[in-house]
Amino acid sequence: MMNFYPHERLGIFIDGSNLYAAARALGFDIDYRRLLDLFATEGTMIRAFYYTALLEDQDYSPIRPLVDWLDYNGYTMVTKPTKEFTDAAKGRRKIKGNMDIELAVDVMEMAEHIDHGVLFSGDGDFRRLVEAVQRKGVRITV
Repeated sequence: MMNFYPHERLGIFIDGSNLYAAARALGFDIDYRRLLDLFATEGTMIRAFYYTALLEDQDYSPIRPLVDWLDYNGYTMVTKPTKEFTDAAKGRRKIKGNMDIELAVDVMEMAEHIDHGVLFSGDGDFRRLVEAVQRKGVRITV
C-alpha cells in the first residue's frame, strides 16, 4: 500500500519494457488512463513519464499505438530507437533498447520539483538512483 499526503507533488516514472514484461508474466493488462487518474487523486500530478525504445526500421511496431495513445493522453513520452547487433559469442541477432540513463536523468532533474516519485520498474540498477533522490528529501515508491 502506498501512502500519499494530500498536497504532495507527484512524479511518475514508468520503465515501459520492464512494466510490460511484468504485466505479461502476471497475465494482466494495465489501464493507463485509470493509472494516471489514480495518482492525480492522491496529490498534485507534476508529470508522468513513460520510457520505451522503438524499432525504427519496421513499417509497424506493436507498441506504436500505445506510445501514441499515452502521448495524447497526458504522459510525457521518452523514446529512442533500438540498436541491432550480432552477438559475437553466439552469432545471434539481438536488439537492445535500454532507457535506464534517460529515466535516471529525468528523476534527478525532477527531484527539486516533486515530493514523491513513483518508479514503475523492477530493475535493481535503479537502487543508487533511489538512494540519491531520497537524500534530496524526495520520497520514492518502487
